[in-house]
Amino acid sequence: MSAAQRPLVVVGDTLLDQDVDGEATRLAPDAPAPVVDVTVDRSRPGGAGLAALIAARGGREVVLVTALGDDAASRVVRETLRSLVTLVELPLDGALPVKTRIRAGGRPLVRVDRGGGTPGSPGRATVAALRNAGAVLVADYGHGTAGALRRHLADAAHTAPMVWDPHPRGERPVPGVRLATPNAAEARLLLGSDGGPRNDQGPLRVHGARGTRLGELWGAAAVAVTLGERGALLTRPRSGDHMYVPVVRRAQGDPCGAGDCFAATAASVLAGGGLPEEAVQLAVAEAAAFVASGGAGGLRPRDALSDDEAPRRPYDAYDLAGAVRARGGTVVAAGGCFDLLHAGHVGLLQNARRTGDCLIVCVNSDASVTRLKGPGRPINPVADRVRVLSGLGCVDAVAVFDEDTPEPLLRRLRPDVWVKGGDYSADTLPEAAVLREWGGQALVLPYLDGRSTTELARRAALGSTVHPAPPPVPSRTRR
Repeated sequence: MSAAQRPLVVVGDTLLDQDVDGEATRLAPDAPAPVVDVTVDRSRPGGAGLAALIAARGGREVVLVTALGDDAASRVVRETLRSLVTLVELPLDGALPVKTRIRAGGRPLVRVDRGGGTPGSPGRATVAALRNAGAVLVADYGHGTAGALRRHLADAAHTAPMVWDPHPRGERPVPGVRLATPNAAEARLLLGSDGGPRNDQGPLRVHGARGTRLGELWGAAAVAVTLGERGALLTRPRSGDHMYVPVVRRAQGDPCGAGDCFAATAASVLAGGGLPEEAVQLAVAEAAAFVASGGAGGLRPRDALSDDEAPRRPYDAYDLAGAVRARGGTVVAAGGCFDLLHAGHVGLLQNARRTGDCLIVCVNSDASVTRLKGPGRPINPVADRVRVLSGLGCVDAVAVFDEDTPEPLLRRLRPDVWVKGGDYSADTLPEAAVLREWGGQALVLPYLDGRSTTELARRAALGSTVHPAPPPVPSRTRR
């Protein structure tokens, strides 16, 4: 079995995360403290358990090596994860840590931490899992699992790419780690007095210097300092090279678990033979999409989805639409071939995004474009078209459909608003009847005059000089 086919092994401390949400409209009579009327009470795996759950949603086989006990929190985590990942358990002396966030109106009021135990010694199954790993992710939350396995992790770092997500109270990464992923605050704390003054939002050179120093101390091949909504800075300590990866679209949402998403995505890329540079670029994009889709609270176990609902990739258009609807937002969709993206397309999509809380672009597959436009089209394959659309700041997700019309896809996405540019009226749009099935609205937006994929293709074929276009004038010319 090749390394790419072997499982991703996640090692670390699993927690039980609880979110208690409600409304606070009054103070307690005996103290100046808000009274929260609870509306939702959710529990889910946290820490290494969350990282494993995220990694498993990508379709790869995942083995989780963690410490679980006989307490109630351990039983909840075990029951949630056992159908999604392969569990290899260390004994836990004590209770699993439980972190409870109490929020009112979506805003945190207080977090309550309880529990905690000591992981026991690893058994043969643990050693075998690490020896068979295609890649290893160490999700260290400072509760002792990485320490209990340190000797075996040091051996595994020489046989499989390893990502280490460190914690200031946790273990120092073993030598040979392919990629370490501290956040800005962790990088400063892990360096102690060498970390300099608190400046977690400071210039990139500060984070680069910290990443280089940590990589030298740990013997890591690369260090990615994650910067929240700013993205991440990748450093190569041996060469002194830096690569900044910004967030293409700043996401509004709950950032809880974004670091786990980043590390899990990076480990999956390395497991497939990718480079740290590729891993960090995809990890930044996936972490932003994770936050936009509701964060850890927006995850749904894969086995709870029907075949029709099962996403083709983590945090895709269907997950995003469901998460935005769940929090009362407006889902907007727009469609087309987008063969040669031009100013008319961009203007339409920017205006479409302003009408709601997320924009999902429904794009024709290659076969669908050929049937619609004729031989020689598309000019760009669907993978390239999806990548270009995904790079636009106004586009939150892209979904591909193979049919002649987007109607089957729309029935799955169920957008609140369907946007079209052209010489239609809202009532005569071909998709208008479908939208009415769930109370959606069809909307026609002005299209920029003189912008046409067909005209661009004609000019390119003739080799003519493209002169600057006249100032755009709103029109209703069909794409």
